[in-house]
Amino acid sequence: MMRYRTLGATGMNVSTYCLGAMAFGAWGNQDHDECIRIVHEALGSGINFIDTADVYSQGESEIIVGKALKDRRDDVILATKANKQIGEGINHSGNSRRWIVHEVEASLTRLGTDWIDLYQMHRPDPSTDIEETLAALTDLQHQGKIRAFGSSTFPADLIVEAQWVSERRGLGRFRCEQPPYSLLVRGIERSVLPACHRYGLGVFVWFPLANGWLSGDVSTRVDPSSADNMLKVDRVNALIALAKELGVPLPHLAMAFAVAHPAVTAAVIGPSTMTELRETFDGASFELDDATLDRLDEIVAPGADVSAADAGWQPPAITESVLRRRPLAERAAS
Repeated sequence: MMRYRTLGATGMNVSTYCLGAMAFGAWGNQDHDECIRIVHEALGSGINFIDTADVYSQGESEIIVGKALKDRRDDVILATKANKQIGEGINHSGNSRRWIVHEVEASLTRLGTDWIDLYQMHRPDPSTDIEETLAALTDLQHQGKIRAFGSSTFPADLIVEAQWVSERRGLGRFRCEQPPYSLLVRGIERSVLPACHRYGLGVFVWFPLANGWLSGDVSTRVDPSSADNMLKVDRVNALIALAKELGVPLPHLAMAFAVAHPAVTAAVIGPSTMTELRETFDGASFELDDATLDRLDEIVAPGADVSAADAGWQPPAITESVLRRRPLAERAAS
């Protein structure tokens, strides 16, 4: 039986399972009719929350979702995202006003709708002032093209900064955050989830099955040359053993964990076939007691990412060495 929660302070009530459409189109299932049937099956099973993005199969996912929601638009909380590269243009990405306005219009066309319930910035954009982004989103909200807006995979400091800028400049606020979260990727418990809770943001998490690692079989993923890989294999094997002891499939355990945190509103499922959808739904009513949550904490510590590479985004201060090193001439003179 599907459960529902309010998405932050938006007043919109959403199912605790959100149907993710990343696998619709060229990136996954290229059969549009089957994808549409998956959407209709999800809606019939109680899901009222669908998440896609402009970049998924370069817009094809949004087109499929739009077809599926024809004549059913009023029943669904529809979310999409922008930020990532579309096509080859040098300005065809990011969080600038120019690109946001362009992509909202493009998404509305592809989705075949007059409004988007939740519009998200898919990743931070260090090259764009957050005030510019918030101002553009606020204008679009006033125009009725989006109902609410949020972020995806933002670190806690940028979540807080965005809230401060909104308050000081009289702009609309980010109302939700969409981060990665699973039994193997718990880093957001340290600061992202507390920040979201403090500011009343809704949270719906992506990759609750850790990109397939928590599907219940790691035999094809073993790579003895990678310490990170072997650590994940060890943790997954421990989780498989616990799930077996509890008498549930590992994916059901993983999904129940993802929505158990008090700051989490929903978790995104991303089926590419009807079978995957139905197998996921079978565990929708499964919940974890405190004793089981304690045992999960022993396998993967609260606030820990088993592999740092799974965090979803790294700031330029980490990825660009020039930001961590004084110029050589300056070092030599000191």
